[in-house]
Amino acid sequence: MHRRSFLAGSVSVLAVPLAAAAQPAGKVYRLAILSNTARPDPSVATSATLVPVALRDLGYIEGQNLVIERRFADGKIDRLRAFARELVAMRVDVIVAVSEEAIQAAKDVTTTTPIVMGFGSDPVEHGFVASLARPGGNITGVLVVPAGQLTAKRLELLKEAVPRAARIAVLATNEATARTQLQEAQKAAPPLGVKLVVVQPQGTDYASAFGTMMADRADALLVLASVILNRDGQQIIERAAHHRLPAMWFWRGQVEVGGLMSYGTSLVALCRRVADYVDKILRGAKPADLPIEQPTKFELVINMKTAKTLGLTIPQSVLLRADLVVE
Repeated sequence: MHRRSFLAGSVSVLAVPLAAAAQPAGKVYRLAILSNTARPDPSVATSATLVPVALRDLGYIEGQNLVIERRFADGKIDRLRAFARELVAMRVDVIVAVSEEAIQAAKDVTTTTPIVMGFGSDPVEHGFVASLARPGGNITGVLVVPAGQLTAKRLELLKEAVPRAARIAVLATNEATARTQLQEAQKAAPPLGVKLVVVQPQGTDYASAFGTMMADRADALLVLASVILNRDGQQIIERAAHHRLPAMWFWRGQVEVGGLMSYGTSLVALCRRVADYVDKILRGAKPADLPIEQPTKFELVINMKTAKTLGLTIPQSVLLRADLVVE
């Protein structure tokens, strides 16, 4: 892909409808969205907000032929199983589970209601499916990141973009995916000559989290791929700017609205794939027969305006590899 300026926000990418597929007349489908986070603002690009938009493009319109039951645990993981049990009792057609914790909760209460991962990271390791090619049960869906492959690369790119960074803060959560990424970062740090400062905010207390980073003299920030941190992305971006801390994100949408750089996949594209899985199941496909999809395309995105604001000169070796440059 050629490097080019990119200014559009992630939510607006779905504003132009795709060709809507006709649905059986009179049929009303029931979809559940189960998440470990708090209910997101409708304007924030998260899987909980983007999947319904993608489904609308496929002809499933909430309030007409689609009912969506949303359950958000607000960080209280122990609430997920009760929510999942409630959704199964409502006889929803599909549950979109937005995190390993949500997937586990849904798996614990049903072996028959289809569950679409939106997103997972290592479903075989967690015992959700028999294999990626042949899930074999009632769970299928989309992985957010291939296990063990991407966090080290993100840390390496951040160090290359900020060569002076000797201490890199890692913004983490207690989510299973975040713990896995943290382990990868800890293995990758010594060969890069950096010391990690791991910070896990208490709830949404990012003021204290950034206070800890600065007290520990962090030179840069690695934000782990997390539904919680994505939901709170704007607050994190603003605090990173205030403390003049160069930050590496997973989602390019965070760079489009002020983050410094990202290396990962497109949240919009992944949510479209989740919607495709829901569509296939509503049309009669069985989760056991739908191979789990892994992202294969990763983009390096750099916000040059943010770099200039931080007084940071991005090395040419990094710029030449960028897929998108926000001017």
